[in-house]
Amino acid sequence: MLGVVQGVGFRPFVYRLARAHGLNGWVLNEPEGVAIHLEGSEAALEVFLRELEAGAPEVARITAIEVRAVEHAGFESFTIRESENHGHVSARISPDLPVCEDCLRELFDARDARFHYPYINCTYCGPRYTVIERLPYDRPHTTMKWWPMDQLCAGQYAHPGDRRFHAQPVACPKCGPHYRLEAGDACAHGDEASVEAAVALLKDGGIVALKGIGGYHLACDARNEAAVEALRERKFRKEKPFAVMVRSVAAARELVELTPDAEALFKSAARPIVLAPAKVELRGVAPGNGELGVMLAYAPLHHLLFEAGAPEVLVMTSANRSSEPIAYDDADAVRKLSGLADAFVIGERPIARRVDDSVARDGVFGQVILRRSRGYAPGAVAMLPVNRPLLAVGADLKNTITLVVDGQAFVSQHIGDLEHYQALEAFEETIRDLVSMYEVDWDKLLVVHDQHPQYASTLRAMELPGARKLGVQHHRAHIASVLAEREAWDERVVGVSFDGTGYGDDGSIWGGEFFVGSLREGFRRAMHLRTATLGGGDAAARYPVQCAAGFLTQVEGLPSMSNAPFEFPERYQRARQLIERGVRTFETSSMGRLFDACAALLGFTREITFEGQAAIWLEQLARCCGATTAPLPFPVDGETLDFRPLLAAVVEARVRGRDAAEIARAFHRGVANGICDAVEMLSEANGTSTLALSGGVFQNDLLLADVKMRLEPERLRIWTNSAVPPNDGGISLGQAAMAALVE
Repeated sequence: MLGVVQGVGFRPFVYRLARAHGLNGWVLNEPEGVAIHLEGSEAALEVFLRELEAGAPEVARITAIEVRAVEHAGFESFTIRESENHGHVSARISPDLPVCEDCLRELFDARDARFHYPYINCTYCGPRYTVIERLPYDRPHTTMKWWPMDQLCAGQYAHPGDRRFHAQPVACPKCGPHYRLEAGDACAHGDEASVEAAVALLKDGGIVALKGIGGYHLACDARNEAAVEALRERKFRKEKPFAVMVRSVAAARELVELTPDAEALFKSAARPIVLAPAKVELRGVAPGNGELGVMLAYAPLHHLLFEAGAPEVLVMTSANRSSEPIAYDDADAVRKLSGLADAFVIGERPIARRVDDSVARDGVFGQVILRRSRGYAPGAVAMLPVNRPLLAVGADLKNTITLVVDGQAFVSQHIGDLEHYQALEAFEETIRDLVSMYEVDWDKLLVVHDQHPQYASTLRAMELPGARKLGVQHHRAHIASVLAEREAWDERVVGVSFDGTGYGDDGSIWGGEFFVGSLREGFRRAMHLRTATLGGGDAAARYPVQCAAGFLTQVEGLPSMSNAPFEFPERYQRARQLIERGVRTFETSSMGRLFDACAALLGFTREITFEGQAAIWLEQLARCCGATTAPLPFPVDGETLDFRPLLAAVVEARVRGRDAAEIARAFHRGVANGICDAVEMLSEANGTSTLALSGGVFQNDLLLADVKMRLEPERLRIWTNSAVPPNDGGISLGQAAMAALVE
């Protein structure tokens, strides 16, 4: 039995099902999944198999059932056996699960032994990936091994009819770990005292570091503007939006507009941060952004805080300084966060590995994951057609890694941007962790990396042991990730890969690419955005006016960009001079940089403070335009999309005094039309009927909506990412898929 079948109450479910149908034998965890031996009548066995798939626990995922005849051993009952550890490991690890309704009822029942106990859990909820140290999933292999069960917990653990039957992290106040609160020299010991002290601080405008499931959060009152501003200053997070946590769906509905699908995502077992249109303004939480990221309380500690009177909307952000990985080790957290938090709520149960919160939204094409982490990782997202183990190390931004074992592609949690030393350490730690967890032989491992020779991930990949190293081009990996999710090895597609940067075949910076082909045959670059020359090196990605300088050098008849309505700063002219002299310049076909250039023309002339900020600003501006606007021209010229008429039209409209929101909306429609014109030409010329869209630019839901509206009547199938992010968080899956077809 393969799939997510360990740590999700599967063995107890099998036990009860077998007993219900009078079957004898056993069930156990093994390195590959779950093994079941059954003896009984043929009719009972047939019913068992039907109900096995139909009635499995909600959070279980059965991907394969192998049935074969065995000799009758004469078992007189059905039992759960101790796990076996033979051969190599390939079982799927369950992601961490939110506290279930039954445990919540017990948590607030004064008569229950686990009343107000923040580590309450059962077979159907609680930590999994963040407590497992190695497989198979048994208590001695978890961070709960230091707490022997008392009589109550041991009895429930051993009783087949109990909800905690074989629940590995089971604990109670008498035998399990506890919390304490530390605030300077003061300390509150005990779970209830810690919660009460934390609530008092939060209500008083304090910032509290809370140890959660996969790491520490920094929390404050989201409606206290001074507290939010203090958190921004301490965390060095100038404008990037914070996520907030609420206790209930009703509370979320007061903050954001939840579609039925968004609400289902919000309440799902993954409990991600869900981006949705904001209905209220929480000053300082998401400045200049029409969306708000909201998540539902998922750990017992969160519910205890709200029950004890914590502010009804809490900022809940990763406990780190900006761009560093989330803190998860207690000593490290106290050392690094001492200047950020006024107090620490520290739990005694160790966290085996850091796992940040996931981010998702209900998009034009359904669910899209923007950051894949807690609740999803390290789930297998595809079965690849390869027998040997593969390790794909991803890209340098929004890094994830993918480990392929027996064809199963396990995608790690979000790691971060590898330009930061701490993230690079986390990257290496995650590689060691997954390779060790699945007991992969390095001598048989194919290591896959980006083609950029100077990426930190590439350099580290070249240092890793392994039988062979293979480079995969960045934008082809984006398209491959879309097809890998669907296990579409032979589907010929037109693939559109738009992002900010990626190393191209010719050594230039790509980012506006059209491909034709399939995973099996490969992807041919068939068209691209007209190239521009940008000046100033990497700074061009931080200053939209530098991007504008590069693109506008090819546009004739420009007015003075220093004067109204543009009022570009001196940086624009300096960038033009670099380009004219050919000093510190590079060629790019990046669609992400074209969006930055348009944002500069419409008023975003300062430095960005987080990745994608200018493009997000441009999308939000476009959404302010309620009227239908004609698209600006973005023609196909041979094998390129020509940005010159597009930007010339933006400049002309701005000079004529047209509303900036209308221009932004017309720009989006123009880009969508350009995409669709190119796709229709390539589709007709190559006999393809499927379009694959990927890359960070396609996080723009407004652009996707325009593409969908234009192409759906043409009966083209449009595929986008769903299981992995369209941004660089999905690159590692695409790398693995392309390497699998090479083998």
